[in-house]
Amino acid sequence: MATPQPLLRKSSHFSVALRSFATTAKPSHHNDHKRNHKFLEPNSFIGSWEAPKDPKEAEARLAQLRRDYGKQVKEVRKAYIQEMELMRLEKQRKDDARREAIRVANEERKKLKAEVAKVKAEERKIAQEEFRQTLLKERADKLETWSRMMRKHEEKKKEKKELLHKQSSIWIDESELEKKILEAIVDSKVL
Repeated sequence: MATPQPLLRKSSHFSVALRSFATTAKPSHHNDHKRNHKFLEPNSFIGSWEAPKDPKEAEARLAQLRRDYGKQVKEVRKAYIQEMELMRLEKQRKDDARREAIRVANEERKKLKAEVAKVKAEERKIAQEEFRQTLLKERADKLETWSRMMRKHEEKKKEKKELLHKQSSIWIDESELEKKILEAIVDSKVL
């Protein structure tokens, strides 16, 4: 740590020496400007008016100059007001045209939006109708399947009933039952 301190002292001493050398070698811009400044040439209008000997005539000429200056200022102001009015009217015309274009674009967008909504509503209506038709068809299919199954079930019931009737026709009455049992026991061939 002891080593950097002498270096710092040397560098600070060096910068002071440079600063003093710079000020002595070349003058600053401010000082140099005062010596080398070049003024503009005098204007031909300034100082061109020679005062007449008679103070009344000088006063009249001065009043005439003031009136002329007032007229010039009035004309400049009038031209400025006209130019500003034209600019205001042009800006207003552009704003009106822009507003009209925006209104037309909004109307077009609303029309397109309404048409899109109408088309979507039509599509939705068609889709709902198709869905309803599909549901009706499925219901009809299910109903037909169910009725077919019920018919088959009824037919099976009928077949069973008929089979039962056929079998029951060969059934033996109770009065003859004992006789048949005795015959079956005696004659086992018949069975």
